[in-house]
Amino acid sequence: MSEKRLKRRNLINKLFLKNRLVILNEDTFEEIFSFKLNLMNVFVAATLGAILLISSTTVIIAFTPLREFIPGYSSSKLKKDATELALKSDSLTLALKKNEAYIKSIQKVLTGELEYAKFNKDSILATADEAPLQVDLAASKEELELRNQVAKEEKNQKTNLPKKKSNTNK
Repeated sequence: MSEKRLKRRNLINKLFLKNRLVILNEDTFEEIFSFKLNLMNVFVAATLGAILLISSTTVIIAFTPLREFIPGYSSSKLKKDATELALKSDSLTLALKKNEAYIKSIQKVLTGELEYAKFNKDSILATADEAPLQVDLAASKEELELRNQVAKEEKNQKTNLPKKKSNTNK
């Protein structure tokens, strides 16, 4: 146990031991400048420098058009164009369906399958729009029986609950 403490103290002493960094002119041995440093100061400075470098790089990439050069990122113009094209293709598909229904109705009139008096462009376009399916939402016989059974059970539970006694004797 004492060896561990000794090693820990030696490490702490080495971290805070003062050292001098001197920059000299090689020809004249003139001192240009010097610093008093310890290992902890160097470690803290290097860590802060790395954090600053990483955060500044992240900010530059995230908030400038430089991110478009990274694979996987698409430009905002490309996203906008894709959205506009999707909307146009949807509207063109709908218009194509209406035109096809209109042409089929005209073919029926020309072949004599449909009377001319019944032919109306508005009614053809109305049939081209697909109506949503009607769903029967009425309760089935079994469901009604289950509801009645649950209601009876709840009523029985309410009547079987013990009544609270009031404390009038204080």
